[in-house]
Amino acid sequence: MMRSMFSGVSSLKSHQLKMDVIGNNIANVNTVGYKASSVSFSEMYSQTLKGASSSTTSRGGTNPMQVGLGANVASVAVNHTKGSIQRTDVATDIMIDGEGFFMVTNDATAQNKFYTRAGNFQMDEQGYLVTSDGLRVLDNEFKPIQVNMSDSKNASMSTNILINGNISTTEAGYNTTVDVYDSLGDVHTLKIDFPGLPIPTTGAITLGTNPSTNDPANDPLNVVNGVVTAAPHNYTYRKMTITDSTGKQIIPELTGTPPAATQDVYAMFNERGEIVDLIQTAFGVLPTALPNDDAKYAVSLGIKVPGASDITLPIDRSMFFAGGDVTKDRIATQNSQVSDAKSVQLEGNAAGKIYSFNISAKGEVVGIYTNGEQKVLQTIGLAAFDNPGGLMKLGGNLFQETPNSGTAKYGNPSSGSFGDLTPGALEMSNVDLAAQFTDMITTQRGFQANSRVITTSDEILQELVNLKR
Repeated sequence: MMRSMFSGVSSLKSHQLKMDVIGNNIANVNTVGYKASSVSFSEMYSQTLKGASSSTTSRGGTNPMQVGLGANVASVAVNHTKGSIQRTDVATDIMIDGEGFFMVTNDATAQNKFYTRAGNFQMDEQGYLVTSDGLRVLDNEFKPIQVNMSDSKNASMSTNILINGNISTTEAGYNTTVDVYDSLGDVHTLKIDFPGLPIPTTGAITLGTNPSTNDPANDPLNVVNGVVTAAPHNYTYRKMTITDSTGKQIIPELTGTPPAATQDVYAMFNERGEIVDLIQTAFGVLPTALPNDDAKYAVSLGIKVPGASDITLPIDRSMFFAGGDVTKDRIATQNSQVSDAKSVQLEGNAAGKIYSFNISAKGEVVGIYTNGEQKVLQTIGLAAFDNPGGLMKLGGNLFQETPNSGTAKYGNPSSGSFGDLTPGALEMSNVDLAAQFTDMITTQRGFQANSRVITTSDEILQELVNLKR
């Protein structure tokens, strides 16, 4: 019999298997969490008609002469790339955004673990989170996840109250109310009063003047033994610093009114009526520096600051000193806000019963109670593998660990490569329809071509049989 016929038969079988895989992929194009498979071929055994020979001094070497015996299926690999997201807004629908797998089991001890990417779970009559086939989903401690809808939360007594906010500096007082609970869970209304307290505002005042001296033309001269004693010159320096209650410096505006003064002018004549000019022939030592001595005054001011806006408050003070009055206008500023102490953190609660639950991105199953309290019931566990392609398909979107997949690594969502969870969404099938139809065309043509090989081989055999005629 002709080898070509058997080669064609083997290739038909290979293409038929590939067509089966393509058909299964297309059939599961809308299956939640489905992972597409792909087929690759390899050459079958080759029959050696003549072996290779080495070269000699007189002849060259020859290559082997072989005839192939058809094609064989090399592998059927599973593509574990993540599928697209599909929003459902169903509380029990969960999608894994990473490389992890959900863990499910069909026995109470969780000895038989299976793995899946399909997160279309539901609750059974006992509150267990299960797959569409009834397998229970496991948490990070390998316990079935259960939401007991008859669970209740006992009342707890209020012990601490934390109030955040602002208390106005202008209001006479402020109060707020908060509900607290006793040891039996009964609610009581607690009123909290904030009495208004005066805010002290202090500052340091500094007054300064320009140095002044007497006019030498007005000084009376007392000639004693030809020496004139000049009137002493007095200099006074003062400093003023004003701050508000927050420590910020305020620059005041100072105004001064010079006093009116009169002077008498005298001239000295000799007996001939001539003005006598006095020539100073001796001087004292004039100082080149003056001491800078401070004189401080304490002023106590009572200031109230409005709560809604800034305020400017003139504070007039005056001080008399030789040479006139200096008047200072002081402006004090202070900011504030309206009382809004309404953020309350309260320990304690009334008794409540669970009525709903949700699942977070970290896999936490959170129970919601009628008293407004929330409690983490369990955390969904995930598994990951070094070689997910080595997992074995079991049907029902389930995979099983094999020696080539590696040992499962367990962990929580949002850690390592396990990935986050997306509640209210599902992972769609990763089947690429365009690629599948293209493979279908090439597979069909390959099948047709190998069919022609068989029919052609049959015609050759028919001609061989006809030689007997």
